[in-house]
Amino acid sequence: MDMVASKGSNWPEGRAPEARYCGEEERLSVLATYGGQDLVGDPELEDIAGFAAKLCEVPMAMVTVVEAEHQRFLAKTGLDAETTPRPTSFCAHAMLGAEPMVIPDAREDERFEGNALVTGEPHIRFYAGQPLISPEGAPLGALCVIDTKPRAEGLTDLQRQGLAVLAQSVMRRLGQRRLGRHVNLTLEKSERELRRMVDSVPGIAWRADDKGNFTYVNARWKELTGIEPPTTTEEWKVAIHPEDWDGSLAKFLTAVETNSLFEDEWRLRMSDGSYRWVQSRAMPVITEGQPTSWFGTVIDIDKAHRLSEARDLLAGELSHRIKNIFAVVSGLIALRSRNRPEAKEFADDLSSAIRALGTAHDYVRPDDGRGADNLQGLLEDLLAPYEGAKGERVHIKGDDVIIGSRAATPLALIFHELATNAAKYGALGNHDGKVEIEIRQPCGEEDEVCVFWRESSSCEDKREDGEGEGFGSRMLRMAIEGQLGGRFSRAFSDDGLDVEIAFPLASLGH
Repeated sequence: MDMVASKGSNWPEGRAPEARYCGEEERLSVLATYGGQDLVGDPELEDIAGFAAKLCEVPMAMVTVVEAEHQRFLAKTGLDAETTPRPTSFCAHAMLGAEPMVIPDAREDERFEGNALVTGEPHIRFYAGQPLISPEGAPLGALCVIDTKPRAEGLTDLQRQGLAVLAQSVMRRLGQRRLGRHVNLTLEKSERELRRMVDSVPGIAWRADDKGNFTYVNARWKELTGIEPPTTTEEWKVAIHPEDWDGSLAKFLTAVETNSLFEDEWRLRMSDGSYRWVQSRAMPVITEGQPTSWFGTVIDIDKAHRLSEARDLLAGELSHRIKNIFAVVSGLIALRSRNRPEAKEFADDLSSAIRALGTAHDYVRPDDGRGADNLQGLLEDLLAPYEGAKGERVHIKGDDVIIGSRAATPLALIFHELATNAAKYGALGNHDGKVEIEIRQPCGEEDEVCVFWRESSSCEDKREDGEGEGFGSRMLRMAIEGQLGGRFSRAFSDDGLDVEIAFPLASLGH
């Protein structure tokens, strides 16, 4: 049963407590939801007790709750005691009624004439107690006023009404405390469950404030490192490999300064002194009007990292061997064609194509490949042999388009073929010929890249418009349409050749 849920904030005035909550076990279970002694001395309740005494013109007033063995004063005026024994409690009787219990002279009431509080200190004579009943109907205690003199007239109508209103205020204050306690207990329970869940995950999880103070680090930290969880950023140093500390710290401080995502890989020192590669990630949590907090994780990636290192080593070795193969093949072609003039043209074409493949390969080598990873860089490298002494024959302009390793080889073959044809039959075979290349992105469709190849020369182009598709054209079509999913068109102009090529942007990525 949810003790906090109720149909109203107060029990209806003039109605006796609910019978099923008058049993001690049920009543005390409800009373426990208010937090016991937590409200003793509450300023708001003290003010209510003080005003009740003035209203009723008595020296003593109390807000009481009746526990299993004692009556406890949450607020009081005119009395020094903190509790009284349950058997002597007037309020234990008052709380069971539907109306205020008024006793003009306790010496004449058979229930109290022998009570220790009547025969001894504080010598109670007059008593009036307004029941305090929980919203579900459990009797809790009373708001009472006491005098050492009998009062035959009891309470005036105004005093009765005032006492009832003040009792309602007491119950609202108790209800606030009860609700707050319920919320806190619920949050604490949720946090305990969350901590248990976070402690069970295989990685390290943590929380920090905007000053770099770590307010929570899950149990996995100590299990892995064997040291106490860090409370400051500097305390992470003992668990991070010395070669990784400075770089990772700089990245983290930058992320904190800019409230941006932090992500890095470094080596974590384990409890046995060994190191394992981990991925560290932290996310800022920004709440309006509140300081930024941080939540982070440290995940073991040692196996994947070492496997990646092994693959990179193998890829590097293969790359160097492939580069050597290109050199060997080019050397063999030159050697075998040296005394065969009839094969010179073919040998030159083949060597040129292999050099183009070598250039493309430079873009996919894992370690010491070319730094450029864009289409302009690839074109500049491929066409560098055709620039001439002054470098004025080829002009490349337009947008900077990133290319991936898979696209580098077909792109190199495409533009090598265009350059070879221009050198044999077109602009690059003439002394004044020029080639202008323009890259546009987007072009036509939003997800397309267009390359315009324009040749111009005062000399006649040796190619014929409309000639049958030869090997070079078939290779172009295969690379553009088959490998990159693009399209191309070409047309002769008054001074040369115009070629338009369109690629899907996605086909040029990694």
